[in-house]
Amino acid sequence: MHLPRRTLFAATAAAAALPATAAPATQATAATPARRILTGFERLRASGYAPLGGERTGIVTNPTGVTRDARHIVDVMHADDRVDLVAVFGPEHGFRGTAQAGGSEGRHDDPATGLPVYDTYLTSGQRLADVFTASGVDSVVFDIQDVGARFYTYIWTLYDCMEAARLAGKRFLVLDRPNPVTGRAALGPVLHPEFATFVGREPIAQAHGMTVAELARLFNGEFLAAPVELETVPMSGWRRADWYDASGLPWVPASPNMPTPDTALVYAGTCLFEGTNLSEGRGTTRPFELLGAEGVDGRWAATVNGLGLPGVHFREAYFAPTFSKFQGRTVGGVQIHVHDRDAFDPVRTGIALLVTAKRIWSGFGWRADHWIDKLTGSAWVRTAIDKGARTDEVVAGWREELAAFRRVRREYLLYR
Repeated sequence: MHLPRRTLFAATAAAAALPATAAPATQATAATPARRILTGFERLRASGYAPLGGERTGIVTNPTGVTRDARHIVDVMHADDRVDLVAVFGPEHGFRGTAQAGGSEGRHDDPATGLPVYDTYLTSGQRLADVFTASGVDSVVFDIQDVGARFYTYIWTLYDCMEAARLAGKRFLVLDRPNPVTGRAALGPVLHPEFATFVGREPIAQAHGMTVAELARLFNGEFLAAPVELETVPMSGWRRADWYDASGLPWVPASPNMPTPDTALVYAGTCLFEGTNLSEGRGTTRPFELLGAEGVDGRWAATVNGLGLPGVHFREAYFAPTFSKFQGRTVGGVQIHVHDRDAFDPVRTGIALLVTAKRIWSGFGWRADHWIDKLTGSAWVRTAIDKGARTDEVVAGWREELAAFRRVRREYLLYR
């Protein structure tokens, strides 16, 4: 895998302006019950919004942009005279989160604050730069909760907004939040450039193991046509091995089909079923934890349980999705039960489920548009499974490219 090398143009003024009591997470001592994690927004507010310097500010956010007491940061900032908030930019699903997958809320004025809300979904490059210019902002702030998977579109909203801010001559500030599934390691295949789409713009691993501020540094140093004037406000107190429940933050569904941290835990692997004719559990109360199709029976759960995958059990399950694939029809399949999240590998588990589904169900098929290739980042997974490869053989196919990404990734990490 080839990754271009460039000098990172990332300002450090934001961190320097923050209170001395909010020590960087890289200096955190051993975990204690009193350890407190502060998000980038919490540190920004504690500084009196000093990194924004009184500039006209716009923010890219969605329902996940909340404080510890579950107030939305836009409502908090709008009510605070220390910050000049003049615009909001909404991603897929919208600023207030009312749209389903593949939708957005469009241009409107927010009823709660009166602020103009601009739609960024599927807008990029000069078109998005023109939106920033028309909004009249001097600085663009990004604060959205990610879930740690390459194909979750908010990180590419981050990428597109950074590039657009560069084109429009705007400062860009990223407020960090935890990776809910830890930042211990990058896992899975790396995107090949010819398979780039909005579910993967650049060559990063399927489970990237980074926070949004770290990704912003990576994008700025490796992938943007030229660096944007980037500042990041890191968290304090967060460590790479922390799961979301260590943060003390409320969980807000990052999208309509991401209802709990348990969903995020399996998503990097089971979202691959979007590329098949099986249901990935959309239209149920446990999306991405329930998988199935008409004609699938208990043999699937028995087969995949027989593999002894670490940290996970599979239950024979039957369900009737209320929308999406098999709407209103009863299907058979599995429910994923993770019993040891530290041992669990979501990507390898997802591959094992694909391999076994194809083996035990004669009706198995890929989506006709080969969407699986866009999700995995190349044709390797699909073609290897079609040739009868076992799980370990499929996983071995991305070993070198993953090792190369991990080496580059290390340069941009902010936390231990």
